[in-house]
Amino acid sequence: MSHPPKPAVLVVEDEPLLLLDDMCLFEEAGFEAIPAANAAEAICILEERLDIRVVITDIGMPGRMDGLSLCATIRDRWPPIELIVVSGQPRPAPSELPPRSLFLAKPYDSKQMLAALRGFATATPSQHTA
Repeated sequence: MSHPPKPAVLVVEDEPLLLLDDMCLFEEAGFEAIPAANAAEAICILEERLDIRVVITDIGMPGRMDGLSLCATIRDRWPPIELIVVSGQPRPAPSELPPRSLFLAKPYDSKQMLAALRGFATATPSQHTA
């Protein structure tokens, strides 16, 4: 008997230990977690994979694009993808977050993160439209 594919989640985090922790948490919860160390790498992955349902990104990252800019790009190019934004810095203003995104302060509660992830990943395609 074949099992349905695991929901694919792209995890964008530049701190290797935090990325590893996130990957383990999401894999153990039944997701296919795909790592990216920065926004440029995340965009390359999104261009190659059509099955990503949710992107979880830190705001502060090295490179030309931070997490908020990445979210704006995703919302423009891949509107059905859901967004979870995390940061250890002060909370961004609501106007800085793209529509249909969720902000969680670091360190986030893993139960809250998994609940949000499950809600986004199991939404039907009609629930993904703005």
